Amino acid sequence: MAVNRDKPDRWKQDIALSVDMYNHWFMNFAPEAFRKTRSQTTENVEKTLKITDNLTNIQPDILKKHPGILPTLRMSTCPPLAVDRLIGLAGVPANLVKRMEKEKKMPVRMNREQLDAGLHKIGKIIEKMADPDIFVWLSGSKPPAKDDVYRAATIAADRLCGSVANPIIRNAQEKRQLDAIRAWLESRGYGCLSPGDIKFDAMPAGTFSFHTNVPVKLESGIKQVNIPIDVIIMPKSAGTGDFPIFIEAKSAGDFANVNKRRKEEAVKINQLQKTYGERVSFNLFLCGYFDSGYLGYEAAEGIDWVWEHRIDDLEQLGV
Repeated sequence: MAVNRDKPDRWKQDIALSVDMYNHWFMNFAPEAFRKTRSQTTENVEKTLKITDNLTNIQPDILKKHPGILPTLRMSTCPPLAVDRLIGLAGVPANLVKRMEKEKKMPVRMNREQLDAGLHKIGKIIEKMADPDIFVWLSGSKPPAKDDVYRAATIAADRLCGSVANPIIRNAQEKRQLDAIRAWLESRGYGCLSPGDIKFDAMPAGTFSFHTNVPVKLESGIKQVNIPIDVIIMPKSAGTGDFPIFIEAKSAGDFANVNKRRKEEAVKINQLQKTYGERVSFNLFLCGYFDSGYLGYEAAEGIDWVWEHRIDDLEQLGV
């Protein structure tokens, strides 16, 4: 039996209530999440300034030892440099910059001469374009005062946080949603398993897990990959051979973004059903801006959902 996908007559009201819930959370808790991240980012920027002698020493050896400082260096220029812009200006291989950015590592297949040459070019671009209005000591002969360094670090941190504001908010919202599900389940006697403790389809009845990988077959039917599932629940009533319930926590701060991403869930359920059949119960846990177009699309794909503002609907999934 469907929970919400077959009840379009109440979608409009639920959408309004969900938007109100998200906006209340955003106004009251999102600034705190952003401030915490900003504070930690400021500390990281200060460490970068110390490592590079306040942006006066950006040599290949420094970058090889501390590749994770590159995002801070990009935000230290005037204007701040996007990843692709830095690649173009420095004339370096894209994998060099992107590996430093994403994995905080050096490319493994680049020989030493190429690596040193690329890092030298990156360092020269950063030094040439470093913002003198922020790093005021670069245009003078005196070493920077402590207050000057802290002020510059906070500005660079604001730039960094501004460039990743949406992920910061998404991560905070996801944590809050998963905490809500955990509290709801544990209040009903469910126990939480750590990912990797047991295979997802061998979980004991009355248990759940977060961020668990589930193997699925791709189109060829030969290659197998793991896809992460936010919440997997094995109902208390489950018997031998029963399949768990899958839930993806989704939140959104605007209507436009969800309609760009709505195919992600459709891909997941198709992969799961092709691998495990129609017994797959794949559902969404929604909070925020999800309009009728999004809901209709997911319903057509066989995906059901529970609104966070009516979390007790989880019972209707068989939990």
